[in-house]
Amino acid sequence: MNRTRHTINSTDNHAEDIKGGTVSRRALLAGSAGLALSSVGIAHEAAAEHPHGAAGNTTRAASHSNAVGSLSQRAYSVPTPVANDISHDPSSVPPPVGKREPETIRVDLETREVEARLDQRATFRFWTFNGTVPGPMVRVRVGDTVEVHLKNSEDSWMMHNVDFHAVTGPGGGAEATNCAPGEEKAFKFKARHPGLYVYHCAVPPVAMHIANGMYGMILVEPEEGLPPVDREFYVMQGEIYTAEPFGSEGLLTEDYEKLLNERPEYFVLNGHVGALTDHYPMKAAVGETIRIFFGVGGPNHVSSFHVIGEIFDRVYINGSVTQPPQEEVQTVVVPAGGATIVEFQPEVPGRYVLVDHSLSRVERGLAGWIDVEGEENPEVFEELS
Repeated sequence: MNRTRHTINSTDNHAEDIKGGTVSRRALLAGSAGLALSSVGIAHEAAAEHPHGAAGNTTRAASHSNAVGSLSQRAYSVPTPVANDISHDPSSVPPPVGKREPETIRVDLETREVEARLDQRATFRFWTFNGTVPGPMVRVRVGDTVEVHLKNSEDSWMMHNVDFHAVTGPGGGAEATNCAPGEEKAFKFKARHPGLYVYHCAVPPVAMHIANGMYGMILVEPEEGLPPVDREFYVMQGEIYTAEPFGSEGLLTEDYEKLLNERPEYFVLNGHVGALTDHYPMKAAVGETIRIFFGVGGPNHVSSFHVIGEIFDRVYINGSVTQPPQEEVQTVVVPAGGATIVEFQPEVPGRYVLVDHSLSRVERGLAGWIDVEGEENPEVFEELS
């Protein structure tokens, strides 16, 4: 029986040392010790005791001095040097499975905690699968046996695991993959239900692990596959809860109270502000059929997914590929932990903008571009003088 190995190699990132004894490594690990109810209590107690992460008060005080509008910024502004970028290239999509018999597929995931770019002026300690947000897209066919191997990097501060929504089994695999730093666990499942599904870390407090970047998607193709298209893109929406206000400089810290109250400072596509505009704007040509695999990591907010200047020709609602898609759709609602597949064919060149039509979120960082090249089409659209 053939085996296919799904893995993405990323440059290893050096974790910061824990400074000043503000929170011990043992206390941090205790805050995410498992899925049992008692572990949830421990995690919430740890978060309440120190809601802003291991950097502590020293980091927070420094970042407040860099807040937007401070007097020192009126004299000068020094952008934070950023060595790491966790954004996932939306064009990095596994190829279609094609017509084949079911196989055993190995999926390798490594959880890595990385200080990386949040926007042009700030960094954040992201928690990731394979060093990117979202984690790698996995693509299998119905009937495949999927072996998931999860390794938690030795320099992590936290316990991590993975819950696949495509799994029929306890915790979606989370209970089988609880990994302390340096540990590796594995489980297997049968991909029985075609569709597009989210996966995420499920160590308590689960919402914090997701908000810090631990989510991705798996596509289980039907036996006949999906209809061919010209371009496929992989996009996920997320929320980031920082103690510092949107637009601050320096290393920002997570805020547990804002998380509980569902008040994010940042809304992002593929990890950080500008990921799908400055870094990875999507490219296409007039007449090409575009397919977007879109999901919401959340952990809390629903998305009203919309592409400005386009109408979706086909929408696979909730990521279901066993029902006929809806046609001629302007905006599609995607819940936290949910997904959809949209397809459209641009007829006019120009820039098309991906947004959540709760449009205040654009002001908090959420936007993406599809730049379409080709001949003008005045029969469809023409600017009048």
